[in-house]
Amino acid sequence: MADFTLTGLRVVQAVVGTGSFTAAADALGYTQSAVSRQVAAMEAAAGAPLFVRGARGVVPSPAGTALARRAASALNEIDAVSTDLARLQDHLTGRVVIAAFPSAAAVLVPRTLARLRNEHPGLVTEFGEASSPTQLRQLRAHRIDVAVIGVGADLPAYDLEGLSHDLLLDGSLLLAVPANHRFADRGSVPVTELRDEGWIVGKGLRDDPQFGAWPTLDHPNIAYVAREWPTRLGFVAAGLGIAVLPELAAASVPAGVRTVHVDDPAWLGRAAVAVTVRTRSPEVTATVEALRHEAAGLRAAP
Repeated sequence: MADFTLTGLRVVQAVVGTGSFTAAADALGYTQSAVSRQVAAMEAAAGAPLFVRGARGVVPSPAGTALARRAASALNEIDAVSTDLARLQDHLTGRVVIAAFPSAAAVLVPRTLARLRNEHPGLVTEFGEASSPTQLRQLRAHRIDVAVIGVGADLPAYDLEGLSHDLLLDGSLLLAVPANHRFADRGSVPVTELRDEGWIVGKGLRDDPQFGAWPTLDHPNIAYVAREWPTRLGFVAAGLGIAVLPELAAASVPAGVRTVHVDDPAWLGRAAVAVTVRTRSPEVTATVEALRHEAAGLRAAP
């Protein structure tokens, strides 16, 4: 009798999850013929058909359902062994506290934390969300280890004396507009077309830089003011106005919102920067490297 294999079990799981050999092949990076061979081998090992073929794909047979259920448990244990071994081999077992301004916290930081968990499972990470000036105060007070702040010509000139900083993303601002807005299907719009728009803007503490209307507009029409990003984008999705959105948070927009570039020669741009003390521990160095890697991925995204 043939033996079950880890590869075969993963293929069976993928076919059950996707409902087709083709989709499973795409998910696993295999050819369809390789998936078919693995399924045939697992059917030989099971001594019974694992799938019922139909015009719209495949569904698991009773044997396939039972095998997939057991395979899930077995593969989870195998993956846990890999994590345990990685933890033993990885020497980063300390603690890092990272903070970020809200729009960096939407996409960049969660992806960074996920990368650190996978690459350094023994490293304990903590996260805090705060404005750029608050983060710098916390960093100097040794309450956090890495500050992800925003810098730009329209923002305060933060005092970085005695600190180290790495450029993460030199990105632009976008417009967040309702899906049915006249700008929604345009790649970019000239800044002159923004004059009559109603704006959803931010509200924060006295020293917290907030996203207002487009930075170079004079006397913008403010429709609503809201503190939190989800609230602002919810107002946009409801058609109550448009908002400024950092490019690094573009992947976080909800359904009903589109992002559009603005053609504005007067806009000098903003950047996201990782700031630490000058003498970095290995844990902090690994965190900054993970931030830089994920930022490069955002920069390369279409």
